[in-house]
Amino acid sequence: MRTRRWQVVAALLAGLLTMSQAACGGDGKAGSGSFTVGLLLPSRSVPRWEHSDRPLINKRLKELCPRCTMEYANAEDDADRQRQQLTSMITTGVRVLILDAADAKALRSSIIEAHRAGVPVVAYDRLAEGPVSGYVTFDGAQVGRLQGEALLKAMDGRVKSSQVVMLNGDPTSPNAAWFRKGALSVLAGKVSIGRSYDVQGWSTDDAHAQMSAAVAALGPDRIGGVLAANDAIAAGAVSALKRAGVRPLPPVTGQDADLDAVRRIVVGEQYMTVYKPFRAEADAAAAMAVALGRGDDLSKVATTTTDSPTTRRIPSVLLTPRAVTARTIEQTLVKDGVYTVDEICTRALRTACRQAGLAR
Repeated sequence: MRTRRWQVVAALLAGLLTMSQAACGGDGKAGSGSFTVGLLLPSRSVPRWEHSDRPLINKRLKELCPRCTMEYANAEDDADRQRQQLTSMITTGVRVLILDAADAKALRSSIIEAHRAGVPVVAYDRLAEGPVSGYVTFDGAQVGRLQGEALLKAMDGRVKSSQVVMLNGDPTSPNAAWFRKGALSVLAGKVSIGRSYDVQGWSTDDAHAQMSAAVAALGPDRIGGVLAANDAIAAGAVSALKRAGVRPLPPVTGQDADLDAVRRIVVGEQYMTVYKPFRAEADAAAAMAVALGRGDDLSKVATTTTDSPTTRRIPSVLLTPRAVTARTIEQTLVKDGVYTVDEICTRALRTACRQAGLAR
């Protein structure tokens, strides 16, 4: 009887194991079938998050794991809200998190919470503190260098006779310091930095206020260029310069290739932007999330490692950004399908587009 009883128990255990493997895709690997990936983005003030990153990540996730689902939340520039969103996703059972932290330091405790719950975190676009499992971004030093080089070229003969205003990104973002360091590696010793401001929340309104303060302090005729960390900041700088009656406008840099910024470049209000092919970044993040969800390491995805203030040798992908001016919009943004000529060239911009070689 005892032998028969053990045979029954063994058969039941074998059946349960088979069912468990089938639920996981049939090979015993955790997550090789269906699971949920949580995506947490930081704000709506920068258009790219909603218009580019979110749909691209979701599309690539479905391609790599057709039965996977994505749960999404936007912090709207509120780190406390993002902490709550992250905790909620852990509670509802997401297997992996892709996180662009609203505040890299403030989210550290939440990332520790995820780690303890067995939920790996992929840091997206900016490196958060804590035990993150992977990191995907663009080379921030190169972003700054592209901006600095473009600004020097645009200023040309005015380098010695005028000053540069630096409108840096949000100080809570490690990327802001990265961009600034890259820009200064080009500008230091070649131009005079008249004023340098940190722009809270990468806010257009705050950038407008800071640029207005710079004009008042330096005078409208002494500003030879504006190093704006991204396109939202550039928008605030341009509006402040126009309101102060600065003519002609000095060259203004940017980043993210927002549609409004591209249109400002066409009409000559902004000199350049930095295009970061979002599809490549989204693809790498989705690939990391799927690998982690299936219990695989990141050796086939990551190309390098990065150290954060809290974690060493994080598997990473650092992508290459590209500078865009009026003359290179077609070879970059239009060619890559980011925008069509018709989207850029509204009726009011037709003449400017023709001069930039865009309108047919």
